[in-house]
Amino acid sequence: MFLRTLSGRFLLLTIIFVMVAEVMIFVPSVARFREDYLRERLERSQIASLTLLAAPDAMISLELQEELLDNAEVLNIVLNRNEMRELVLASPMPAAVDMTVDLRQNGAWTLIRDAFDTLINGSDRVIRVVGAPVKGGGTLIEATMAEGPLRNAMVGYGWRIYWLSLGLSLAIGLMLFVATRKLIGAPISRVVTQIQNFQSAPEDAKKIIQPKAPVTELYQAEQALAEMETQLNQSLLERKRLVALGGAVSKISHDLRNILTTTQLLADRMEISDDPRIQRIAPKLVNSLSRAVNLCERTLSFGKAEEPTPELSKFPILEMFEDVAEAERLAIGDGDVQIDIAADPTLSCWADKDQVFRVVSNLTRNARQVLTARGTSGLITLDASEDGQSFVMRISDNGPGMPPRARENMFKPFEGSARVGGSGLGLAISAELIQNHNGTLELIQSDDMGTIFEIRLPKAG
Repeated sequence: MFLRTLSGRFLLLTIIFVMVAEVMIFVPSVARFREDYLRERLERSQIASLTLLAAPDAMISLELQEELLDNAEVLNIVLNRNEMRELVLASPMPAAVDMTVDLRQNGAWTLIRDAFDTLINGSDRVIRVVGAPVKGGGTLIEATMAEGPLRNAMVGYGWRIYWLSLGLSLAIGLMLFVATRKLIGAPISRVVTQIQNFQSAPEDAKKIIQPKAPVTELYQAEQALAEMETQLNQSLLERKRLVALGGAVSKISHDLRNILTTTQLLADRMEISDDPRIQRIAPKLVNSLSRAVNLCERTLSFGKAEEPTPELSKFPILEMFEDVAEAERLAIGDGDVQIDIAADPTLSCWADKDQVFRVVSNLTRNARQVLTARGTSGLITLDASEDGQSFVMRISDNGPGMPPRARENMFKPFEGSARVGGSGLGLAISAELIQNHNGTLELIQSDDMGTIFEIRLPKAG
């Protein structure tokens, strides 16, 4: 279980990497140890030979010869001096010489190769070691020796290196383990714990993480997590408000529908009046009330699900534009905002008339409210045309254009309003209604020259 943690794996990898590094160091170091061992034996052999040469008549006892050879750890010594090659000290040979090691040719790869050869095959061999005497004590010195003690010394040296490497690996790994736990493991655990706490109550803004990791990368990760949690928290709160608003609107629409139904019955009786003005206004009033009742019905269904599927029918676009314009002109009253209509009287489209009316009316109302708020003259144009695949409607005005924030969030509920006090629901609902027709609602232009919205409704399907 421990090795499945980040710190545990980091500790294991540290030990492995340090051991690998020590192995890479061990190979040349053991080769150098072998070379130093052999050179030391040659130096001892040279000292032993000088002892013999210093004796009267170059004669010493056998016991002293054996002691000198034992001290030098060699079997015999040959010294080239004054152009003479002389066997200085000798003892019985246990076996024939198996190989010669010339320390005058000690390239790196040669030393490494010979070191491994000694470790593998050096148990019972007898070798001759050749080198140059120190301090000019001759031209060449040779020593014959058993290779077994050399191999044993190399094995002992290797084990010392191994235990030292293991101790260093454990010590370094432990230090790195503690540092990793403090600098990386603890912040990651904190992030995991915070995610679990936020998951239990994502609507609680107090559970949003506060970035404070000491490592730059982890701090950036905490910042990104905090931004994500903030956006999720706001989205959940907005959804909660929308649910509450949907319930309230459904209740209001239910009562408003009953009120409008009664008003519609009264408007029906107005149609039988003899007053010409009432006869002219009554049909429009009845149509407006019918739309209001229908809107309440659909609002109730919207509170249960989404906008209903469009009920397609063929209707003249010009007639719909005129209804929208007349309703807005009543709202304008004596204001300086004008509404112009540019549509072919013969142009008709297949769509849900009530839903398209809602969209065009909403866009026209938005333009009228912006122009009215300016207190200067303005112009709204309702234009309709067609191409090979679509019916095209454009609602344009010569207002100041939409603010940047409104353009960025224009189809998001509660965020896309271009005026103070607006809810931003109109454009969101309008976009959904047009999408249900497999059409598009796009902002074509919005700058100091004015704003243009374009509706495209497909001809087929």
